[in-house]
Amino acid sequence: MMLKELSEAVGISGNEDEVRAIVLRAVRGHVDEVKVDALGNVLALKRGSGNQPLRVMVAAHMDEIGLMVVDHDNDGFLRVRPVGGVDARLLPGVFLQIGGERIPGVIGLKPVHLLEDEEEERAPRIESLAVDIGAKSRDEAERLAPLGTLAGFTTRFRDLGATVSGKAFDDRAGCAVLIELLQGERFPFDLYGVFTVQEEVGLRGARVAAYAIAPDCGFALEGTIADDLPKDKESSPTTELGKGPAITVMDRSFIADRRLVQHLIGTAEAAGIPYQFKQPGIGGTDAGAIHAVREGVPSATVAVPCRYIHSPVSLLHLDDLRNTARLMRETLTRLTPTTLRRDQ
Repeated sequence: MMLKELSEAVGISGNEDEVRAIVLRAVRGHVDEVKVDALGNVLALKRGSGNQPLRVMVAAHMDEIGLMVVDHDNDGFLRVRPVGGVDARLLPGVFLQIGGERIPGVIGLKPVHLLEDEEEERAPRIESLAVDIGAKSRDEAERLAPLGTLAGFTTRFRDLGATVSGKAFDDRAGCAVLIELLQGERFPFDLYGVFTVQEEVGLRGARVAAYAIAPDCGFALEGTIADDLPKDKESSPTTELGKGPAITVMDRSFIADRRLVQHLIGTAEAAGIPYQFKQPGIGGTDAGAIHAVREGVPSATVAVPCRYIHSPVSLLHLDDLRNTARLMRETLTRLTPTTLRRDQ
């Protein structure tokens, strides 16, 4: 899969151009129609091989979390605010690439030797952090990184054997799976593969795309939390690496359609694909927007478990990535109008 190239691309919410270019190169020649809408979503139509009267939407978001320049200090430092859910505790000392020129910068913090007692006990707030790009004055900083400039992490993709690490696996893992689906054999129905924008700041691209497509059902492909680390107190992990794709039954954005959940479970068990459930009630995905457009769209989410999500580096198990693609291909192949029939 194309995870390395996708991971190392920069695509902070609202500026997904670099990721979109990779996606377009990957899907052209494998789909019947492809277009970019006004918001920046990529909508790729792969026509069906049979006569199943369904329009199925599968979405994965291109954008990643990052930072935006909101002010400049007289000494030439940048002040930033989060774009998406950025955890300020993880930022001190992190290297950044800033703007289209990828200006290098590092996130600074008061040296530990100078901290007051109460500061040592308190996690830093993002407002207290400054980005050092080597500028000597406010004018130089403003010229190099004007207000609104986006800053992303510089993490490189690394092969660790059974696992890999890199940035933005939420949701470049989903993008990699969707590309593989579109590059493969046709399904019995029309498949709309949608690479969405601005998921991290409010599921905005998915809402627009779903309204335009008016699908009969929708699936969101995601990278989700794997909280399978040592803990002081025993508790169930959200998901675990190596245990297969995670099926959502409910999160903060939607309640998954039970017919599609049962179809995913039945498919996984029939095909011998390992699966697990994401712990209900946390996070949100594009399915939260898809399910609520027009007259309503039955929706479900399937995700690749990732450790250290929404941080400068994530880690996933390659078997989970492959099995997510397997589960989605089998699920779509077996999908029929009967799957969506609601018993009266």
